[in-house]
Order: sequence, then structure tokens, then C-alpha cells
Amino acid sequence: MGTAVRALTVLYDADCPLCVHLRNWLLRQRPLVPLRTVPAGSAEARRRYPELDHARTLREITVIGDKGQVYTGQAAWVVCLWALADHRSKAHWLATPAGAPFVRVTMLAAAKYREAVNRPGTPPCAEQCAVPH
Repeated sequence: MGTAVRALTVLYDADCPLCVHLRNWLLRQRPLVPLRTVPAGSAEARRRYPELDHARTLREITVIGDKGQVYTGQAAWVVCLWALADHRSKAHWLATPAGAPFVRVTMLAAAKYREAVNRPGTPPCAEQCAVPH
């Protein structure tokens, strides 16, 4: 039997406009499970989660449960939606074999976008992506 999740921490790339936008979107949603966000690879992330491969967390979405559960890739996307009141039923569907291709396609599109905007010489996140106070 699994351990109940009572809080989640999303590690996000603070230098990626898409990641920052998605982080801001998550924080505007009504949570069923509290969500915290921490920049991936930051000193805070390294202090909180010394066992993680922090270079990998900058390449792949990583979500940490309050009891140490680690979700990466497709599972991380789904667990973020599962934590939200208006998206939990969609998360349950996305976790099925029928929904999994949609998660895969979304992840591929996000990876392509990140590749396009994170090229060397590209300025960091635009002002509209700034982390809210």
C-alpha cells in the first residue's frame, strides 16, 4: 500500500519561460494537496533533497511528495494535475493507458519548446514570466 501524499514540491527550471509560466499557473489553481515550488538545481533544492541528481531535475520535471516520494517525467505531470481540484479527474484519466499518449505528446511538445527557447545566447525569461511575489 502506498503512502498518502499530503503536500508536493515541484522543482522547476527558473530560467525557462515555459517552466516559470507553468509554475505560475499551478500556483493560481485551487489545490486539493498543497503545492510548493522550488527552483531546480538551486541551493534550496540541494539542501532539501541532497539525494537527487540535480542536473537531471533541470532537464526533467521532478515532484517530491512530503514522505519522500519522487515523481519524474510523465508521473510528475500527472501528479501535479492530481493535486488540483479542477484537474484531478483529468489526472486519473491521463494515468490510464488511454490517457498516457496525451501526456507523452505534451511532454514532447514542452521539450521542443524548451529546446527552442533555451539556446545559448537566448535572453533569460522575459518580464511577463517573472516569479510573482
